[in-house]
Amino acid sequence: MSAPVTERLVSLRREFHQHPEPAWREFYTTHRLVEEIRRIDVDELAVGPEAYDPADRMAEPDPDDLERWMERARERGVDDDLLETMAGGNTGAVAVLRNGEGPSVGLRVDIDALFIEESTDESHLPEAEGFRSKYDESMHACGHDAHMTWGLAVLEAVKESDFEGTFTVFFQPAEEVSGGGHPMAESEYCADVDYLFAVHVGLDHPTGEVVAGIERPLAMCHVDATFEGTSAHAGKAPNEGDNAMQALGTAIQNTYAIPRHSDGMTRVNIGRAEGGTASNVVADEVSILGEARGETTELMEYMKEKLVDTLHTSAEMHGCDADVEIVSESPRADSDPELVDVVADAARGVEGVETVTPTADFGASEDATFLMERVQEEGGLATYLIVGTDHPTSHHTSTFDVDERSLSIGVEILTNAILSVGETESGESR
Repeated sequence: MSAPVTERLVSLRREFHQHPEPAWREFYTTHRLVEEIRRIDVDELAVGPEAYDPADRMAEPDPDDLERWMERARERGVDDDLLETMAGGNTGAVAVLRNGEGPSVGLRVDIDALFIEESTDESHLPEAEGFRSKYDESMHACGHDAHMTWGLAVLEAVKESDFEGTFTVFFQPAEEVSGGGHPMAESEYCADVDYLFAVHVGLDHPTGEVVAGIERPLAMCHVDATFEGTSAHAGKAPNEGDNAMQALGTAIQNTYAIPRHSDGMTRVNIGRAEGGTASNVVADEVSILGEARGETTELMEYMKEKLVDTLHTSAEMHGCDADVEIVSESPRADSDPELVDVVADAARGVEGVETVTPTADFGASEDATFLMERVQEEGGLATYLIVGTDHPTSHHTSTFDVDERSLSIGVEILTNAILSVGETESGESR
């Protein structure tokens, strides 16, 4: 039998780090999570479509790409029955412990990686110590390998404690594309949760600092658009073409000219553009990837509407059509002060914690807000905490890494907080 997770924090995190799988492709990752969850012996384990409605997913990848990642997982020993359960990219899992009457407490951790090639520099610890990504095209460059390790360790700790109530861990796929939070929030497992904790490592907070709850996460949406025109010979008969490249140029310029809103911060960006065939051909198809964000959900909706309108009108100006798709989105949800206090109290006295910061602005976006929003709308409390870690470079870079001292710190804080709300309820649920 394997040693307890709490005795394998570093090795388990490093194993996850070696097998980074992007959104909805987390086949091997889910397989390892399932192995560990079964060893812990929970009361209910739901995988993929057992954990959420696949129709609620957002930002689903191309089926051919999914098949490639599934075959890779098969080659690494994932059994066919589990792969069949995850067919179509339905990855991720929910683990539930039930122990009598008491509050319903949830913990959400994310499991996906990024399309970033990890550094091979000898000064990069994963390279130096032999746990660099085995996949050249992907990397755990945001700390989700640490998050999964926390989720398993806390699940084990609560299982071995005298916690009374229901404890649910959401091992959520596809956070990086804001695709997995919504289906898990809409699932039966998120219903009637009294307290929800979500967690992230680092985010420019050093080892020893804990932020008990974030404020002002930006609501956001991802947008894909394709401009379709008519090709023509650029020298002989350019007048016969409807130039998708011109539509693209107008769209980019006009997107950045969208008026900002007086009610708060708004953001918009076109991050990728590609298309055309040759210098002497009027381009008949160009595609872009963009996003809109807002300080509130309402401000994001304003920017989203303006962005979509801008893309359509830019196409029309040049005789083109625009196919615009909202690929994914997430709302704003702030941490509840009452639960922030619980986390702050839970962090004080934990070995390695030097600074407890009650709240901090998040400044980015997160689809854990879907789960937070549902819990709050149903009368529960939610918080999104940050466990600081020294990371040598920023998140989403090829040399990102975490200070592994943060692993045990995070486990103890989360476990303390979860057990604390159980004691506060004195065995009575909301």
